[in-house]
Amino acid sequence: MASAESSVTGLKGKVALITGATSGIGRESAIALAREGCYVAITGRNKEALQEVLKLCCDAGLPQEKVLSVPADLNDDKDCEQVVSATVSHFKHLDILVNNAGILVKGGIENISMEDYDKQMHINTRQAFLMMKLTLSHILERKGNIVNISSVTGLRSFPGIVAYNMSKAAVDQLTRSVALEVADRGVRVNAVNPGVIVTDIHKRSGMTDEAYVKFLEHSKTTHAMGRVGEAREVADAVVFLASDKSSFITGATLPIDGGRSVMCPR
Repeated sequence: MASAESSVTGLKGKVALITGATSGIGRESAIALAREGCYVAITGRNKEALQEVLKLCCDAGLPQEKVLSVPADLNDDKDCEQVVSATVSHFKHLDILVNNAGILVKGGIENISMEDYDKQMHINTRQAFLMMKLTLSHILERKGNIVNISSVTGLRSFPGIVAYNMSKAAVDQLTRSVALEVADRGVRVNAVNPGVIVTDIHKRSGMTDEAYVKFLEHSKTTHAMGRVGEAREVADAVVFLASDKSSFITGATLPIDGGRSVMCPR
């Protein structure tokens, strides 16, 4: 059943499309929205993982027909179009876009290839732009909102991941720009900027299990709260920004980073 808070958040019966929903922040955001009674369309490349998330959304209280699974590779513009079309066809409307799909490509300017640069910018920035463009008319009809998943790297610069830094800074500017374009039509656009969160993104970028354990341990010293974050903590912020509880917030880039973005080197 939907939580008792769903009537307060205003999410019950609304429709949210979550990209990159097979793991990490996207997965937890889908489940958290489902728990609030929000109908969800989930998309990602891994069909088996999507089915698992679908089940978890049903376990959170949604009937199976209120969870739509759409396997897709958002590197392909036609797949992006298909995801939006399938969502609107199934639910008849769309209220919320959670733009979560993204990758991490390592490399500084001296050693990153242009192929890797294009790969990074395509999925993190171009795909986010296209999904907003494709969904906006539907969201305007419903006076809904968009939540982009950015990063602390959009707010602060870190060496060795130049393209990733750029891609997330672009997402932040995209968030603010579109927020201004649609604010007078009742649509809000915000972003969350997570610090180090326990997900698969670093391992998928090539980090070994041993190196990842060391990275998480070191990250305790780079976050003011002395620990790294959990995906559910970011998902809670996504629910807040998607809900009526944030009705006077737009154009915000909200750090969910345990104080990482306000720290100075030490």
